[in-house]
Amino acid sequence: MEGDLEKGSPVSTKDEPTTTNSGGGDLFLAKKYQTSLPHKKEYTTVQTLLLAFQSLGIVYGDIGTSPLYVLSSVGLKDPTEDDLLGILSLIFWTLTIIPLIKYVFIVLRADDHGEGGTFALYSYLCRHINFKSELTIQSATRLESDANMSFYTQGEGSAIKSKTKTFIENSKFAQNFLTFVVLLGTSMVIGDGALTPATSVLSALAGIQSLSSKITTGHVVVLAVVILLALFLFQRFGTSKVGFSFSPIMFLWFAALVVIGIYNIAAYNPAVLKGLSPHYIIKFFKNRGKGGWEVLGAVFLCTTGAEAMFADLGHFNKRSIQMAFSFFVYPSLVVCYAGEVAFITKNPGTLSTAFYSSIPKPVYWPMFVLATLAATIASQSMISATFSIVKQSLALGCFPRVNIKQTSAEHEGQVYSPEINYILMIICIALVLTFRQGVEIGNAYGVAVIWVMIITTCLVTLVMLIIWDTKFPLILAFFVPFIFIEGTFMTSLLNKIPQGGWVPFAIAAFFLIIMMSWTSGRSKKTAFDAERKMSMAEFSKLLSATHGELYRPPGICFFCTDLVNGIPPIVRHYIQSTNSLREITVIVTIRTLPIKTVLPEERLDVGRLAIDGVYRCLIQFGYKDAQSFQEDDIVASIIASLKEIAETEEEKEKLQRSFEKGVVFVAGRTILKSKESNGWLSRLVIDYFYRFLQKNCRSALTALRIPPGKFLQVGMHYEI
Repeated sequence: MEGDLEKGSPVSTKDEPTTTNSGGGDLFLAKKYQTSLPHKKEYTTVQTLLLAFQSLGIVYGDIGTSPLYVLSSVGLKDPTEDDLLGILSLIFWTLTIIPLIKYVFIVLRADDHGEGGTFALYSYLCRHINFKSELTIQSATRLESDANMSFYTQGEGSAIKSKTKTFIENSKFAQNFLTFVVLLGTSMVIGDGALTPATSVLSALAGIQSLSSKITTGHVVVLAVVILLALFLFQRFGTSKVGFSFSPIMFLWFAALVVIGIYNIAAYNPAVLKGLSPHYIIKFFKNRGKGGWEVLGAVFLCTTGAEAMFADLGHFNKRSIQMAFSFFVYPSLVVCYAGEVAFITKNPGTLSTAFYSSIPKPVYWPMFVLATLAATIASQSMISATFSIVKQSLALGCFPRVNIKQTSAEHEGQVYSPEINYILMIICIALVLTFRQGVEIGNAYGVAVIWVMIITTCLVTLVMLIIWDTKFPLILAFFVPFIFIEGTFMTSLLNKIPQGGWVPFAIAAFFLIIMMSWTSGRSKKTAFDAERKMSMAEFSKLLSATHGELYRPPGICFFCTDLVNGIPPIVRHYIQSTNSLREITVIVTIRTLPIKTVLPEERLDVGRLAIDGVYRCLIQFGYKDAQSFQEDDIVASIIASLKEIAETEEEKEKLQRSFEKGVVFVAGRTILKSKESNGWLSRLVIDYFYRFLQKNCRSALTALRIPPGKFLQVGMHYEI
């Protein structure tokens, strides 16, 4: 830290060997943080089956309700039986290749210590690649010594692995592009939080129109808006209030799909099962040509929700998710689609209302109620996932600080954000009022999901190449087929842009501008701070210049900064403005590591600087940890850690006395202004987007929930 630790002063966590600084230059800690890798928890067969049952309500609501709108979205005129068998074959093989083979058997292996999703893949890569570009998420708080840790790196591996890793580490463009791709994928997933409820609820309610011509689309839209309003307004109570009923309802839903599917196959066309043969796909494209390609966008909707298997991995284990999909969800969906197609082969005019038309009349109303409940569950799962993603984005510093509330004392992952909830509610209701039908919104939904899947394919390929060190032919065997298949679906879905496919791009652009502006502004602020940090020599000179006049009141002052090394500019500004410095001063850096959690006993790292009463503290969190100073426990833990490195009893007594006198937190409230010499884009991002977000979001200290009476903000103006 620019020679800012006393020679011989310990800087380590409990139960770790101390590391000392030998003089000038930044301090490199060989073991600054190395997590204790958790032992893999073993589950009994009964526990795994129970988890598989529970996953039905959390993971599979979205893909489970896809039969409501897939065949209705096909829009094929005058379909022949061969056409319908070709569509069934396309659905079957799409379900088999993407959700089953890709996600269940490959992607689920690329977890970050049990966590899945876009951010988990990114953090997994961050531990093995040294990202240095300004746009990189949390790049400023990574220690150079991290590169030497076994937790972050592996052996040299193959030549292609080393070359790829070296290329990314030496290319700012590659690092910025990867970060952009991750933020784009995250923005698409957040957009799904609005698209899923609109699509599912509208599609579920549309079936009521088939009962009477007096029931118009307007009635369905009003009913959908009422249900969606209730759904979003209920979010503040937390999912735990209704979560216990999700899995039994979804179990009944899937069971009903199987029973009705078997009935339709037996009653209308038992030979429909021959449509599982892939040669019907070839016949379909030969007969329909370009029309067959246009149908691919609708067929792809059968996979929507497959990404939830990976994103919600942290709530379950791999085996339970694999079992639930392979042995229950997947066969249920196949039987359901086969039953719908069997019915339509005898009633081709019902293609636009395929699901509800194929339901036997005696069970119509129970299925309508069950479909509405299943659609609501699918919506709830996606909304909850959006809150979780925003929390992770916020922890990694790439999303403005919004209010995150814990809705369950038992489950840390159950959170709620009022701002995000109401933004999603406005977008969702606007979509329903604008498009009025689930088919059009389904076009938008498919576009969003395909881009998330393509991004996942690319990131998993990087994981295979750089981390797993997979043989190159196997990497190609994964990447080439899946990127070709998903790319083909994408081209068909892009054809739907005029019919609503532009919506996910608009929503993603909205959130992407927010995330890119915030990430860029924070990176520039941190870089500006790093350029103006003080060395210990400068700090000593500043204190000497005010010797005899500098007031040292009793108590403890925590200066909060993003800088890991050096004395932050806020300390200079504070001393020059107030001509005072607390008797005990601790420079605190809060660092979010690219892992999901940090063990409490490994959270703190403290050191004594070369000036009496001045210390350094590093507080480390994972991206899923709750970051809060609301309780005095963490403050007391810092003081206890400082006492451990105290050299004399007098120093320990001074620490305790100051702690009893009171604690205050000081942080900078920085206003950024772009120089006139900068380009128009830089001025637009910094002077307008970032400043607007900074003014309207919560401050860093508010986000940490520090008691209001214990913090002070120091205004600073930076021209960058």
